[in-house]
Amino acid sequence: MEIEKIDPNFVLPGAVQKDDIVWLNAACAPFVIYGAVGTNPYARMPMEVAQTVSEGVQVLCTHTAGIRARFCTDSPYIAIRAEWNTQCRMPHMPFLGISGFDLYRVSGAHRKQSYVASLTPPVSCENGYEAIAYVGGGMKEYVLNFPLYNDVSRLLIGVAEGSQWQAPQPYANALPTIFYGSSITQGGCASRPGASYQAIIHRKIPYDYINLGFSGNCRAEEAMIDYISSLDMSVFVYDYDHNSQTYQFLEKTHEAGYKIFREGNPNVPIIMITSADISTDREKRINAIRTTYENAIASGDKNVYFIDGHTLFDGEFYESCTSDGCHPNDIGFMR
Repeated sequence: MEIEKIDPNFVLPGAVQKDDIVWLNAACAPFVIYGAVGTNPYARMPMEVAQTVSEGVQVLCTHTAGIRARFCTDSPYIAIRAEWNTQCRMPHMPFLGISGFDLYRVSGAHRKQSYVASLTPPVSCENGYEAIAYVGGGMKEYVLNFPLYNDVSRLLIGVAEGSQWQAPQPYANALPTIFYGSSITQGGCASRPGASYQAIIHRKIPYDYINLGFSGNCRAEEAMIDYISSLDMSVFVYDYDHNSQTYQFLEKTHEAGYKIFREGNPNVPIIMITSADISTDREKRINAIRTTYENAIASGDKNVYFIDGHTLFDGEFYESCTSDGCHPNDIGFMR
């Protein structure tokens, strides 16, 4: 059954048809891309580094989780024409979160972000799609969030011919926060890109960030920790419990990874997070990570922080925070 034949509210417009549209390459000025690293304009780390980590990271680093295009225009509409090489699908994550874009407007002295529109892909798409959002005109600043579980090989942004442009205001922090973690860090299973937890924090506190979440492939490999240690950053979020096969794996790798990172970054704050999952060895996993934290404190490190991930979903509607008992839905990501 095709629901759009019964309910027209689910009809997507298909190809964008505007007589006055001008298509511009999002990888070039006047757009500013954040969250991408390397020669590929929409990759989260250099491919030559990813290849030294694992085959999974090599594939997933081209997924565009956390990548944003920022720009200011007075165009009365904003359209996209996105292209990609592979189409990801999952039974427990909304297609908009996997492959869609969403648009926010930035305003005021506090840089508040307000939701404008979801640029929703049709479920039948294989190599990309077009969509449009009508924004009313007037010079405004926008943030366009990229898909969480798809690569993007090319993105064109369409605006009305003759539109004016201004440079977006830089982020308050000169250096980004680095989030390193599992599928949850990558954004599974948010309903749309702006519902991932980094994007939510980013709207509360207007800072730059890079998402190094690698679904099923976050294991604190030495090559990965070495790469992260080489980056300039304001904060490091260290969160790979979900992809550790056992608590013994955490005991072997967690503190070792911390020490490698700390040696090259003596002053960067580190936030250590444990899994929110309920597992048979949960307490042992928590203790493995807490031991790293406590040993760091005992050694004189005053810039480490510990979060028991199991407390994040606490309270009313605890059982409503995930899509499958593991991956957060929008309620879970908000918490």
